[in-house]
Order: sequence, then C-alpha cells, then structure tokens
Amino acid sequence: MSFFRNQFANVVEWQEFRDDMIFYKWSNREIKKGSKLIIRPGQDAIFLNNGKIEGIFRDEGEYDIESQIIPFLSTLKGFKFGFNSGMRVEVLFVNTKEFVVKWGTQNAINIPTLGLPGGMPIRANGTVNFKVTDYIALIDQIAGVREHYVVEDVKIRITAVLDQLLMKWISREGKDMFNLQSNSFEISKGIQEDLDMQMIKSGLSITGFNVMSFNYPKEIQDMITKNASFGMVGNVDRFQQISLTEGMASGKMSGGGTASDMAGMMMGMNFANQMMNKMNQQTPNQSGPTQNPQPPSQPEAGSQKRPNFCPNCGTKTGEGNFCSNCGQKLV
Repeated sequence: MSFFRNQFANVVEWQEFRDDMIFYKWSNREIKKGSKLIIRPGQDAIFLNNGKIEGIFRDEGEYDIESQIIPFLSTLKGFKFGFNSGMRVEVLFVNTKEFVVKWGTQNAINIPTLGLPGGMPIRANGTVNFKVTDYIALIDQIAGVREHYVVEDVKIRITAVLDQLLMKWISREGKDMFNLQSNSFEISKGIQEDLDMQMIKSGLSITGFNVMSFNYPKEIQDMITKNASFGMVGNVDRFQQISLTEGMASGKMSGGGTASDMAGMMMGMNFANQMMNKMNQQTPNQSGPTQNPQPPSQPEAGSQKRPNFCPNCGTKTGEGNFCSNCGQKLV
C-alpha cells in the first residue's frame, strides 16, 4: 500500500509560483481518486493526454477532479478510478497576466546615414509587453519539450532580433537621424507589428512596444545640444552675447581684471552701437542739416490789405491811407 500511496497525488497545483514564470508543467505523477485541483488567480489549468489538450479550466477555485474535471475532458470522460490505479495526465498551468520587460541595445547600432560612411552609432532602450494568447501553439512549440518557461527566455528571443528591427524602422523613409525621438511612436508601432508576427508562432502576442529614448555618441549629442541652443536664441551673435554675459556673471572671466574690463567695454560698445543703429532706423529723415534753406518770404510794399476800421479809434475807414478821424496810418 505504501508503494501506491507514494506514487499518487492528492492535490494538483502550481507549486512555488513565480511572477516571472510563464507556465509550469505538473507531470510524472498519477492522480488518484479524491484528488483536488487548485487554480489560483491569474492561472489557467490545461489537462494534457499524450501531448493533446483534454480540457482547459480558467476559473479560480478548488475542484474535485473525479466529479468536476473528468466529466469535461475530451477522451477521458468515462475514466473510472480503481483501487490501485490512478489517472496519469499532465497539467499545464499558464500565467495569464501581461508581462512587461525592459530592453536595451547591448551594442551601438550603426544606422546608415548620409555623410557618415560607417553609419550613425545609436543605442536605444524601452519596454515590451506580451502575454500568452494561443495555448495550442504554446504547447506545440515550447511546452511540449520544456517543464517551465520564464520571462528571461522570451527576452532573449526578443533581443536576438531587435537590432535588425530597429535598423529597419529607423532607416525607413529617411527619418531625421538627429531627431529620432519625434518619430519614436511610428518606430515603436512598426517594431511591435514585426515582433508580434514572429512571437505568435509560439503562442505569445506582443501587446505593446515602447522606445523610451535614443542615445547618441557624446560628440553627436553635444552638437545636437549646441544646435538647439542656437535655435533658441535666434542667431549666433546673440548667442555669443549671452555666453559672454554668463561667463562674466559666473566669474569664469575674472582671471584677470584687464580681460574682464575689456570684455565689459566691448559689450558696452556693441550695445551702444546697436542702440544708435536702432535710433537711426526709426528716424532716418530727422538727422543732419537741411540743404538750401529758404528764408521766409516778405510781403511786398503796398501789398498789405487796408483794414475796414481804424485800429486806433475804430472809425470806419475810407479809400485813403490815413484815418479821417485821428490820422492813424492805415497802410
């Protein structure tokens, strides 16, 4: 009796569950009468017989195998437990959650770039999401020969083809090599579609792919940063003025008083010249003497108009040049 007792199992469950484990195969033991099946949250249980699926159970809980499981199995519905005999089947427990994996290029990828014969060396990093969606493909391609499968196994498969996919989608349609982040959504979407086509053959679906950042060599990154600075200030002259001001404010130019004074004098002269130029542009016709000035015209003698009333006494004037009342000269 002890021999059979040691060979039979009372509980079928995923022992030593791990978050990074994609599936676990319970096998090499017989199930005896009265045994229980335990399905925990986030697990599916698949009963296999000779590598073929007998039944899939998705709801969490504890089940009596004889009364609640066997009646739903494809070819084992009529199985009866004997006194010293049990049912030998395999039970595959599948982790149903969506897995998130961080990835990063181990070596720089040389992207073909105009003007750079060796290509542009670029590194990238991000995340990829996947989950099990096809149990038949998973069993045929992986679970049929393995006892368990972990996230690291999938990560190795993804990184093996990721460099080629990055090169394909970065180079596609001549994208701006110096501003790849602006195209990261399109690049990520293309890589996700290609990865999904490869992984679905093994029962896995790529549910998300994200490029978080592209990293350039230090020399290239410094050039990009400086170019962005030029664009922000508008022109090189203005950039030089700002740099000179920052240098003086930070004390980096205080090594010698003469040098700092000369720099300040040059800046003052430059600012003064700019102000003068601006004033000249605003009032172009107001500077300088007027050429050939014309003196105001003087009225000719005798051309003055005779008033109607005498300005001295107010008497109405006549045709004469003097007032008839007081003798005031009228013209």
